[in-house]
Amino acid sequence: QVSLVESGGGLVQTGGSLRLSCVASGSGRTSSTYNMGWFRQAQGKEREFVAGISWSGGLSRYADSVKGRFTISKDNAKNTVYLQMNSLKPEDTAVYYCIAAKAPLSSISTMSGIQSWGQGTQVTVSS
Repeated sequence: QVSLVESGGGLVQTGGSLRLSCVASGSGRTSSTYNMGWFRQAQGKEREFVAGISWSGGLSRYADSVKGRFTISKDNAKNTVYLQMNSLKPEDTAVYYCIAAKAPLSSISTMSGIQSWGQGTQVTVSS
């Protein structure tokens, strides 16, 4: 079992940037044995996939809505996953959740095989 703690959320103006961090803790080298990712949930909407990264960090996937603006990365030595968010838009406003999964990276977007969820961090983009 892995525990996830997100940080880095906040209030930013349209066009601004934020970097979210997610620290994984548990037995062993946690972030290097899981595929990791980010989901978000806006008020009144369903939770949706944002980005995912393989355990090695060599592969990544993004939702169409964030491609070219968001970048996911990981530092296995620090058991940390990052989400760099640039050119933020009001529609990016949501609670962002970090996840850890044993499922293939291609399956994460469907919430398949997710082992752990973080508690979430609020991102608010003002217009």
